[in-house]
Amino acid sequence: MEEARRPDLAAMLAPLGRVLLAAEEPILAEHGLGMWAYAVLLGLGEGPVRTQAALAQAIGADKSRVIPVLDELQERGLIARRPDPTDRRVRLVEITPAGADLRDRTQRAIQAAEETYLGRLDPADRGAFLRALQTLSRIAREPDGL
Repeated sequence: MEEARRPDLAAMLAPLGRVLLAAEEPILAEHGLGMWAYAVLLGLGEGPVRTQAALAQAIGADKSRVIPVLDELQERGLIARRPDPTDRRVRLVEITPAGADLRDRTQRAIQAAEETYLGRLDPADRGAFLRALQTLSRIAREPDGL
């Protein structure tokens, strides 16, 4: 039996991504964050301290792009940087309680706005969509990726 034709994944995801990013911009601005600053706060998560280079790689940014963002976040007290005790040439980065609070408030506002789109799906489709998207996103971040 011939498989039903469907659009390519990128052809389906790119327009959705553009709409979602555009919807995030005013929320980020309201919270005093740019897209890269928000990505840094998300990238730091609750886990262990990361090096600046590892953080840049984790969020898919060039290290030179991340440094000015880190400078701004540090000036605002949202992150802390310190020399690595095992290699003083390396800077370790961690989120501060204020940074975690701002990240969490921003993420809640963004996810509330996403309900405009997710709310159009029936509960079973919504759950399946989110699970599949999380799986593909995780795979894409793995070293051998997609």
